[in-house]
Amino acid sequence: MDDMEKWPEIEKAATEKRRELVLQGAAVDKRIYSNGGLASSIYSLRLLNYLEVSQCPSLTEIHEDIQQLANLQSLILCRNKLASIPNVIGSLKCLKVLDLSVNNLVALPEGISQLRELNSLNVSCNSLEFLPDGLSQCTKLSTINVSKNRITSFPPDLLSERLDLLSTLVASDNLIEELSADVHKLSALKVLDVSNNKLSEIPSDLADCPKLKEINFKGNKLSDKRLEKMVNGCQTKSILDYLRGKGRGRQGEEGVDADGGRNADKKRRQQRKKKEKVAEEQDEVEELNKMVVRVLHVSDVPTALTVSVSAEVKDVRPYLVCCMVRGMNLKSGNALKRFLVAQTKLHDDLCGKRTIATIATHDAQLLKSPLVYDVKPPTELKIVPLGRKEMTAVELIRQLQLEADELRKQKKRQNVTGLHKYLQLLQGKPLYPCLVDAEGHVISFPPITNSEKTKIKKTTKELFLEVTSASSLQTCKDIMDALIVKMAELNKFTAEHGEEVGSGEEGDGTAEPAASSETSSQLIIQQVRTVDQDGNLKVVYPSKTDLSEGISNLTVIW
Repeated sequence: MDDMEKWPEIEKAATEKRRELVLQGAAVDKRIYSNGGLASSIYSLRLLNYLEVSQCPSLTEIHEDIQQLANLQSLILCRNKLASIPNVIGSLKCLKVLDLSVNNLVALPEGISQLRELNSLNVSCNSLEFLPDGLSQCTKLSTINVSKNRITSFPPDLLSERLDLLSTLVASDNLIEELSADVHKLSALKVLDVSNNKLSEIPSDLADCPKLKEINFKGNKLSDKRLEKMVNGCQTKSILDYLRGKGRGRQGEEGVDADGGRNADKKRRQQRKKKEKVAEEQDEVEELNKMVVRVLHVSDVPTALTVSVSAEVKDVRPYLVCCMVRGMNLKSGNALKRFLVAQTKLHDDLCGKRTIATIATHDAQLLKSPLVYDVKPPTELKIVPLGRKEMTAVELIRQLQLEADELRKQKKRQNVTGLHKYLQLLQGKPLYPCLVDAEGHVISFPPITNSEKTKIKKTTKELFLEVTSASSLQTCKDIMDALIVKMAELNKFTAEHGEEVGSGEEGDGTAEPAASSETSSQLIIQQVRTVDQDGNLKVVYPSKTDLSEGISNLTVIW
């Protein structure tokens, strides 16, 4: 019996020319053990752009034939027992997402530095003692997670101005002894987590990272006890202000002219105030990340909703992940506004202004199931966009294009706006993606808009969430994870601050006390299955591996 017969998933992927393959769990692990590794036939699936092999303790190595999968954009090999990765991984020139977390790796191959398109690297929960040189050549990196390893220092070129898109660097629970002053060269850095390491100093140059919003240095024995106290209190802004003060102090010791120093300080303060004013609303949302979430309950009740996916979407926008959320308090005070602001921020940051992925939220009670994720010609796709009258996709995009051009002219910009960028994603496509309800109404037209018919309001009690992407299924899952964690934080914030119902927009004018945190902070996440037209399962969210990795302030009850 050849490999194809032993591995029906591989045979099906080959026959149907699939671009995605997921192998996980005990049944797959048993086959890997019997076969002495993955079936060699997997490396003949040249069309694959997403490959996941996870939760297989018998998987200890990956064959060099992996280089034959030249179209891979996402390679997920988490929760196995991999002891090494072949250097030929550097041949996967299209790779954007590489997840090698929770394995037995003691080193990474130098070939990783050849992955010029790499956007996300996760090697957390291994036994790495160092990172390979040359990561600065991966200039499109935006997220690096090396937490829970044995790393003693960052390679010099990691803190490089070449990584001008790196926004998240997580290196908690390692043995790092020093953070170089070169950290300020990471101009896009927003999140830095080096908690539970061996640091004694924090370089004052860290304060020169222009976009830094969240830092975590807890669990380090700092020599500056005042700074250590700030660190333990998670006071990001206070820490950065304090480091700026230390930087100025050192400058003074080196003999800078007093008047010149004062003028420079004044200029820096003015620039800082200007930035803070522009980002005031965003900062409020960022601070919510520090809130503790009590309980996130994932329902084990069989799902009541299934989304069918047509075969035609694979050439337009193939990846979709959905779920239901109950218990989100949108009625109290500014809770709805904060949620919409948080969603916009996720669109701007993690979703790359919708070019990587798009989020849509619906009032579940206004949905008419079953739902179908389908495609329609631009002239036949009709939708009632948020805040507008019904129109075709052609009319809507033309109108949005005109509005975007006008906005650019008003602001005298040379470059295209974020709006221009995601409008261009559909350029030249003969068919457009859409989510259609049982009555034939289009309730979502990603990445452009969702429908006024299912718009969420203060009175919404149950939400239907969808994330779509042309990049990968894992991208959809990561964005959905981030959205749900943010919702849980916002819910907790609303419960703890005891805002009154009816005090904000769309209220009914009657003030009622907010519900107690005991009940109102809890979310219930119900699984939604997406299936193909024959009823075969494509993905279920959340699965047992979702919402569980690297979220320290989140309790998941299965």
